[in-house]
Amino acid sequence: HWPLQAKLEDIEKYKDTYKVGWDTIRKARYDRMVKMGLIDPKTTPLSPRVNNELSWENNPDREWDAMAMAVHAAMVDRMDQGIGRILKTLKETDQLDNTLIVFLSDNGASPENVMRYGPGFDRPSETRDGEKIAFPVNKSMTHLPGAETVYSSIGERWANVANTPYQLAKAQNYEGGVRTPMIAFWPKGIKSKKGSYSNQVGHVMDFMKTFTELAKANYPKVYKGHQIGPMTGVSLLPAFDGRNTAGHEILFNEHNRARYVRDNGWKLVSNNRDTIWHLYKIDEDETEMNDLATKYPEKVKELNSKWQAWAHQNKVLPKR
Repeated sequence: HWPLQAKLEDIEKYKDTYKVGWDTIRKARYDRMVKMGLIDPKTTPLSPRVNNELSWENNPDREWDAMAMAVHAAMVDRMDQGIGRILKTLKETDQLDNTLIVFLSDNGASPENVMRYGPGFDRPSETRDGEKIAFPVNKSMTHLPGAETVYSSIGERWANVANTPYQLAKAQNYEGGVRTPMIAFWPKGIKSKKGSYSNQVGHVMDFMKTFTELAKANYPKVYKGHQIGPMTGVSLLPAFDGRNTAGHEILFNEHNRARYVRDNGWKLVSNNRDTIWHLYKIDEDETEMNDLATKYPEKVKELNSKWQAWAHQNKVLPKR
């Protein structure tokens, strides 16, 4: 996410890594995922890079952009180190093998273009000592990301790289903004081979169902006098055992007016910059390259009706 701020010793490890540019890094990541078996190139071709009218060679801000991603990598590195300390403590206390750990990233890399310098950042009441430079400013300035006196982000193109191979990023409902990888670790409880992969589609709502099932807990119908709606999640435990289940029959979402409905292999989606629905056979077209909305208008109408009903039932609509 942002701001891009990290320790110098961590940044140093990655200072040259991203100087090759957006396309080279993106292609390398894609090829590695295919080789590892994480994606099928038949259903998941590499989508076009966002804003690809500008090449890395012609990018006047190459130095700034390469450093921004180096800081981003350094932040992940430092997080990794912290997770390592947690695992080390669990191992030393003989709790590691019987602890379920789930790790997942946020919903797509952050595409904002934020470049601010000096004290205050976006919180004027929380100032720090720094250079008093007026903002906004542009990348051509000599200040590079990384220090606590610089408040900046990786921008839309690097966010697209971070979401390889999918389209768009956070705040949109294309796969680049909603699909996230998840790692589950539990030596005593997960029967699947270590390092194995499941393509089971899950949702964060599934955690409640999974954890209550593991804990043999009863989900309440009433809490402190309030009626509690039933759980909407599906247990992830079958996926931990290497079994595929039907999962969710249908999934809906809305975020900042971006929206989607996913139903029986179809996905209807629109981003927050327009109100036009786009239709994809998501199981066959995971990077959403082939819009079928004009070919199947009745399917668009059907799925839109379901989304509207869900949005009103769950108080997404009407918007205030």
